[in-house]
Amino acid sequence: MKYLVALFLLISGGANAQAIHYKSILVDTHNDCITACIEKKVSLDQDLTGINHSDLKRMKTGGLDYQLFSVWCDGEKANPYAWAMRSMDTLEAVANRNPDKIVIAKNWKQIQKALKENKIVAQYGVEGGHMIEDNIDRLDTFYNRGVRYMTLTWNNSPSWASSHTAEKDPSYTGPKGLTSFGKEIIARMNKLGMIVDISHVGEATFWDAINTTTKPVIASHSNAYTICPVTRNLKDDQIMAVGKNGGVIHLNFFSGFVDSNFSKKDAAFRNNHKAEIDSLLATGLQREYAFTMVSEKYPVESEAIKPDLEQLMQHFDHIVKLIGIDHVGIGSDFDGINSAPKELKTVLDYPAFTQALIARGYSNKDVAKVLGGNFLRVYRINNPN
Repeated sequence: MKYLVALFLLISGGANAQAIHYKSILVDTHNDCITACIEKKVSLDQDLTGINHSDLKRMKTGGLDYQLFSVWCDGEKANPYAWAMRSMDTLEAVANRNPDKIVIAKNWKQIQKALKENKIVAQYGVEGGHMIEDNIDRLDTFYNRGVRYMTLTWNNSPSWASSHTAEKDPSYTGPKGLTSFGKEIIARMNKLGMIVDISHVGEATFWDAINTTTKPVIASHSNAYTICPVTRNLKDDQIMAVGKNGGVIHLNFFSGFVDSNFSKKDAAFRNNHKAEIDSLLATGLQREYAFTMVSEKYPVESEAIKPDLEQLMQHFDHIVKLIGIDHVGIGSDFDGINSAPKELKTVLDYPAFTQALIARGYSNKDVAKVLGGNFLRVYRINNPN
């Protein structure tokens, strides 16, 4: 009998998690599906099962309500500003073809209307300050197109800020932290209502940004350094500073930022398939997507080295312990990563994250905060219109 009771509780708990999940507003602050679609020559309004982590139909089926679409190119791409505009053109074309499913919302009224009509709210996050090409007026252009955050650096560094990669590179000769121009950029972002994103930045840049901004920041896709010590994750003093600032840290699903043992396993996998990766790079494919495509080609090998969802939740627990439930959200990095926890394969799997929250005993109100409420609070402070 006790086994039947346990089974009933498990099933009813899952049903409760599903109900809470679909009732809550789910915001994901980082998805690279625009770039993935361009690189793979597919469209987001197609069925991309087995091709991408995301497509419009599966996003909605997974309970997604509000997506910040990453606008990204690496530091090797020529004309990054033109690439950014092309990326936004790509999503805009999808939205124009599917006005009943997705809306590029540029003010609070449009956001509320889209949510009420059960459409996906779409906005952009520019992933890397190099994409303005040192022209501060391009922030205005981006904002007018629907960009609502900019990551100050990607792994490369613009002339005015140092990335996490640069700050640990002994050969780096650029500025450490923000230059005076970098601080002007943050001031312009605050004025526009564009959220400052501190994922990817170096520690010097992080502290300069925290001390310069007048509005809450986000980490759009970062985890806890104490759990997984890589420079893309945030140290405890940084986490506490984000909490004091009123900002939100959005958990990144990438296995390498979840599990400290993953990088060695992944390096071995890449070495085993080096010839195929090099062949893809020779076609002009960006490096991150060459890795992703090879990972998808060998799913059994890829699956074997992934962490479990519980390991991601350790990051969640650590951040909540330091700064509370009001400062955590989701920034999956879907379609920008080649590996995620085993239970989080695609956008269909968002409910598994909610189930993990329910299993930890969080209230419906707390779950709603994590899934989207915390981001919406920061959004409204930055952008009240």
